[in-house]
Amino acid sequence: MEKETSRLLYDYLIKTGISETLTAYLNLTILMAAVLVLAWILDWVIWKFLRAFSIRIARQSKTNFDNFLVANRVPRYFAHLAPMFLLFKTMPVAFIDFDFARGIAMKTLQVMLVLLALSIIKRVFRSINDYLKTKPRFRDKPLDSYIQVFMIFGWSVGILAILAIVTNVQVWKFFTALGAGSAIILLIFKDSILGLVASIQVSANDMVRIGDWITFDKYGADGDVIEINLATVKVQNFDKTITTIPTYALISDSFKNWRGMQESGGRRIKRALNISQKSIRFLSDKDVEALKKIQLIQPYLSDRNEKIKAFNIENGRNKELAINGRNLTNIGVFRKYITDYLENHSAVNKGMTLMVRQLAPTPQGIPLEIYAFSADKRWENYEYVMADIFDHLMAALPFFDLKVFELPVDFGQNV
Repeated sequence: MEKETSRLLYDYLIKTGISETLTAYLNLTILMAAVLVLAWILDWVIWKFLRAFSIRIARQSKTNFDNFLVANRVPRYFAHLAPMFLLFKTMPVAFIDFDFARGIAMKTLQVMLVLLALSIIKRVFRSINDYLKTKPRFRDKPLDSYIQVFMIFGWSVGILAILAIVTNVQVWKFFTALGAGSAIILLIFKDSILGLVASIQVSANDMVRIGDWITFDKYGADGDVIEINLATVKVQNFDKTITTIPTYALISDSFKNWRGMQESGGRRIKRALNISQKSIRFLSDKDVEALKKIQLIQPYLSDRNEKIKAFNIENGRNKELAINGRNLTNIGVFRKYITDYLENHSAVNKGMTLMVRQLAPTPQGIPLEIYAFSADKRWENYEYVMADIFDHLMAALPFFDLKVFELPVDFGQNV
């Protein structure tokens, strides 16, 4: 049947007196042109139908998955299947007089069909990826890594299939050869294999999600994770630069993930005022009375001062020298003032650790550290809250006759 069909034009050209060789080539050219035009028309008609049909379904459907299929041109690539099958049926007719060329043409079509199948699979997976990212449950998951893993397997099978088509060797023989060359394969795909293992561990252990703020000093990363794929993790730093980190580095090196802070009730404030040791002293009764004008600590000073006096009298302490017996100090009262100030500050989370502690003396003075948590975790607001607290405390120091330590400057050396 194929031979009879292809010979219709051939016989007509022979009757016109054209040589057999030229007739064969003309017959091939005309038949190929007719087949290609027919395939193009079929492709265009099916595409128009699928486009109208898919858009109609997308508008009526309650789910938006079909929208992503349309956006990723899945129907357009499906429209290529029918012309491909048409070419498979008609190519032998066109190449009836060219056995060698027919073999090459059929292998070319088979290779194109494999590539088309891989393209459709890739676009379907991409649509699934885009769709799942719209779901809150999957939005922070490394879906790109899994899609890349599937596509690696898909391309591996596709390449083996193409090699089998071109060489006329059965596919299982290529798998045997791959087993023998596994060491070379492992060396070539080392980063991909490490990335695959790392992606699985990162996802299984919930180490990093898209949107997490991470700090990775080794790679200079300090910002939000915007993409996790098989080979790399992309971090958008706060200066809007992008840092790329190997995925396997997340399990082989140490980094800091700030998600715990973001999900907690506050962001930590941990900063110290270095108090000059020369300004620390005992408080006299006159000093205590003056400090009672500060409303926050007035009840504390009244109660504490009475208890100290009662203790000193009861135990016969000679108060001609302040060092005898128990006394209030300006740094101790200031520490109490800071505690009360933080407990009354509206931007401090009272349900989390709140502490004012004195650290070990240093050559730069005595650190008086504030350890508390800002209720607002947003960076700008957090910095504002912390600055507001320390602005007030530094301005309050003179009321307690305290000074911040400052390195002395020898102006003579600068002249």
